[in-house]
Amino acid sequence: MKQSELFLSTMRDMPSDAETASHRLLLRGGYMRQVAAGVYSYLPLGWKVLRNLQELIREEMERAGAQEMLMPAMQPADLWRQSERYEVYGEELMRLCDRHEREFVLGPTHEEVVTALVRDEVNSYKRLPLTLYQIQTKYRDERRPRHGLLRCREFIMKDAYSFHLDADSLQAQYDRMVDAYHRVMQHLNLTYCAVEADAGA
Repeated sequence: MKQSELFLSTMRDMPSDAETASHRLLLRGGYMRQVAAGVYSYLPLGWKVLRNLQELIREEMERAGAQEMLMPAMQPADLWRQSERYEVYGEELMRLCDRHEREFVLGPTHEEVVTALVRDEVNSYKRLPLTLYQIQTKYRDERRPRHGLLRCREFIMKDAYSFHLDADSLQAQYDRMVDAYHRVMQHLNLTYCAVEADAGA
């Protein structure tokens, strides 16, 4: 495509809420535009970058033995009640009702959906270990979505879930995932540091 035909508009004046350098650069370079607080449209350049990153991640997930799937963004609230995370997740969980007053949540993550799926579909230990992943839009009602793509209400996330017979199998797959992320970072020539973190709710 010719540059003259590209849908690209750069910004000189930054919005007052663009506090982080990454946020300002993405806006200025014409990669994204804000629709609402924590909600963005990815313009053609930004979407191209995201697609390239997704393909790199897909290659590494396949190498690590993970299988890609796609789960629904809208999830029955009953699944969240079964896991006892419906209340625990707090105000960040976006909740809604359909016309029949059935309760749903917009998925901030997919542990509930994938666990129910595997529980219902995997009927033999011979089908384990199993690692499933997706690249999908997630939703969280962030209290203060002010740092660009770092704390959004709607964002694209790659999430993976593995199922095992024992701790040794789990550790082996965890190590493969760590290696996969190291290769992604090295491919991008990024300086990085792996840290321990609280998994939260």
